Amino acid sequence: MTDRKTELAANLAKVEERITAACVAAGRKREEVTLIVVTKTHPASDVRILSELGVRHVAENRDQEAAPKAADCADLPLKWHFVGQLQTNKVRSVVGYADVVQSVDRARLVTALSKEAVRARREVGCLLQVALDAGANGRGDRGGVAPGGIEELADLVADAPGLRLDGLMTVAPLTGEYAGREQAAFERLMDLSTDLRRAHPAATMVSAGMSADLEQAVAAGATHVRIGTAVLGVRPRLG
Repeated sequence: MTDRKTELAANLAKVEERITAACVAAGRKREEVTLIVVTKTHPASDVRILSELGVRHVAENRDQEAAPKAADCADLPLKWHFVGQLQTNKVRSVVGYADVVQSVDRARLVTALSKEAVRARREVGCLLQVALDAGANGRGDRGGVAPGGIEELADLVADAPGLRLDGLMTVAPLTGEYAGREQAAFERLMDLSTDLRRAHPAATMVSAGMSADLEQAVAAGATHVRIGTAVLGVRPRLG
């Protein structure tokens, strides 16, 4: 076993312990929570090691890095999630490899994703990114749709050819009423998920929580956690 594989195996084991303990504390079954490893800025060789260690879900946030990495790892049994803010000029590339886009936050993006999914003859899962710090313009600092815009955007995705409405995603806000209140933010997302599922029962996915706050996300009811640093270590600086 290489040094890097030993390192990643040890880190994965620690994260697994944390998720398991959080599930026990919340009275949930471990299988209710899916680990997505965020591999951004780390090489395709790390993705290969993670696959060997049993990881099945990986995430990227920049298409210019993700596209070649996904191509390098196309032979692996992985599900690719795109979690970054997505510009419409990158949609064709992202649809080529992403199984799920977790950052759907505006009607124009839905239209672009649908067009390219149909062209590629693929079905792309979509999560609506919810901005719990949304300002007067209805947008958050890191993208996302305001809670009041979820219903309309969800209906657009559900009706769009080539797309599948899977659920909601959020990032714990750094500003606004939920700043520093990760648990409350994730509980708010769960309430919004409950509302969404009344109209769209299959949209059961709730993506929340990262390395620093996965316990709060699991306690709130998240179905997927996005873990980068705790598995892969401090990210190299991009040149």
